[in-house]
Amino acid sequence: MSTYVVVGLQYGDEGKGKITDVLSAKSDYVVRFQGGDNAGHTVYAGEEKFVLHLLPSGVLQCRGKCIIANGVVVNPKAFLKEIGQIEEKGLKTDHVFISRRAHVIMPYHILLDTYREEEAGGTHIGTTKKGIGPCYEDKIARVGIRMIDLLNPEVLAEKIQKNLKIKNSLFEKYFEKPALEFDEIYNEFLQLGEKLRDRIVDTEVELNEAIRDNKNILFEGAQAAMLDIDFGTYPFVTSSSPTTGGVCSGAGVPPTSLQNLIGVAKAYTTRVGEGPFPTELDNELGEKIRKIGFEFGATTGRPRRTGWLDLVSLKHATMINGINNLVITKLDVLSGISPLKIATKYRTEDGKIIDYFTSSTTKLYNYEPIYEELEGWDEDITHARSYDELPLNAKKYIEFIEHHLGINVYLVSVGPERSQNIIRKELF
Repeated sequence: MSTYVVVGLQYGDEGKGKITDVLSAKSDYVVRFQGGDNAGHTVYAGEEKFVLHLLPSGVLQCRGKCIIANGVVVNPKAFLKEIGQIEEKGLKTDHVFISRRAHVIMPYHILLDTYREEEAGGTHIGTTKKGIGPCYEDKIARVGIRMIDLLNPEVLAEKIQKNLKIKNSLFEKYFEKPALEFDEIYNEFLQLGEKLRDRIVDTEVELNEAIRDNKNILFEGAQAAMLDIDFGTYPFVTSSSPTTGGVCSGAGVPPTSLQNLIGVAKAYTTRVGEGPFPTELDNELGEKIRKIGFEFGATTGRPRRTGWLDLVSLKHATMINGINNLVITKLDVLSGISPLKIATKYRTEDGKIIDYFTSSTTKLYNYEPIYEELEGWDEDITHARSYDELPLNAKKYIEFIEHHLGINVYLVSVGPERSQNIIRKELF
């Protein structure tokens, strides 16, 4: 048995899609276990650029099956659109399947997400308005619609009617928006179910059989640990658990089956949306990093906030994920910047020095990062393919991270292409 889990360790956009794409070439299964089409995983294949939102990033190279597991919330229209875009480029998608237990994003989820974000005086989270949060709400409230329900007309009708009774009341009386029509939604999703019928399967059964058969299984998370619903900067978080622990509930596999826990972090830090960001560079240098690293959201196009590497939050993320293999991406973006700063501690409002991540998002806004400085390098490292080819100061940067976290960096990414990697040990 060989299982691999790829998760983000910052605020998303660390380059998980590229790492998953590279590892998927040797995988029998690639499995998305949480999130929805609010994710944005960019994968380059030669001259082609693919921006994947819902499909597993391994869809381009996986030699076996790609699974959207039960922990994912699925917009069927987004799924079919993405499938169509890939097929238009001559690639196959008949190896992509969806769990029967996955919950369905309905039109009222998207509207509710949008109305909340637009509401004057409301708590602005900075969501992608894809309906992800409201769908997870219905899942926990036990009123959600699952993929299997799309194949059962009577169950689908009953569930839509019950949901519309509550949602329409909210739309009309609170948001002062028009109500939704039952017939239009019911007929559309009944048809969507028919289009997807052959792809809707009991994924947890097959995955556990694959584990027993010693298949190579790659589990892929969306978003990242610092956006985890429990351990992130709540409430500026996503609505699921994008951690290694989330694999168990999100894919239906036992924790004893998880072996290689791969955490991905940029050589600096970025964040999209609202929330505290202690090491943020809201200045000319931050803009320079944004432009060089092309830091714009793959899903929304929004400029990402940029900042120095934060080892306080990274230590927190590696701890809760149990990471045993670290990936550092976009090291090339830091070329030409000196000195380089890395946050290793925070100074609290009362002057206390701490090296752990706080659970108080409110207090975090006022924490001051304490930095250590390292000398930078000027060399272009995008052509480096071995660790020895890196400049001395680039190696020192990597080794500083390893020493502080107590975890070895097994792969360093020095560009967006599949080939632009320095692999220090083979996992497969």
